[in-house]
Amino acid sequence: MRNEIRRNYGWLVSAGVSMLLLSGCFSGLYNPSGAGPTDPNVVATINNPLLLPVADRDFLWVQLVDMVDDYFHIEREERNQVVGETLTEGRIVTRPMIGSTLLEPWRSDSRPGYERLLSTVQSVRRKATVRVIPEATGYSVEILVVKELEDLDRPEFATIGSATRRHDGSLTDGELGTERGPVTLGWISLGRDTALEQEMLKQLRARLTNVNQQ
Repeated sequence: MRNEIRRNYGWLVSAGVSMLLLSGCFSGLYNPSGAGPTDPNVVATINNPLLLPVADRDFLWVQLVDMVDDYFHIEREERNQVVGETLTEGRIVTRPMIGSTLLEPWRSDSRPGYERLLSTVQSVRRKATVRVIPEATGYSVEILVVKELEDLDRPEFATIGSATRRHDGSLTDGELGTERGPVTLGWISLGRDTALEQEMLKQLRARLTNVNQQ
């Protein structure tokens, strides 16, 4: 049964790679930025934090929440508020979400190329934190997206039987237990997903500078 699952999984991965090649994304496959072939002359075109000359903070917040919701599920919102004579900082925190694969083209959290392929062959999750900082001429929006790799106690398709008696722990009653699958030990940080940060900032800037096109 396990060998059958492995064969099916391998077929799905092969099909996903074929889709990647046909879509023309292979040129950016090994570039973690997802922007195409590695080029030292290519730099980020959008500052992070991004200064937005917006006077209406409620309009900014509605557009920001709607944009973030296109990529993640929001867990907590803290709007900018006037406390005394001070305008506080706003914050949006999202729930960790398993990255979209090559077989999920309708989702946008994994950028095309390297990031989407990585999410296909590994269990990778992402979480975003957005800060809205009041400035004299508007608001600075900082988007931080972190990605993490699942840490398992053993490979998902390991060939060692799950009912094998273990001798590396405490004494047991002698009964053999059958485990249903690998156990998640935690999540290993892979750093920031700057490609997704740039895409989200791009979408937010387009919403606020081309209002008539929305």
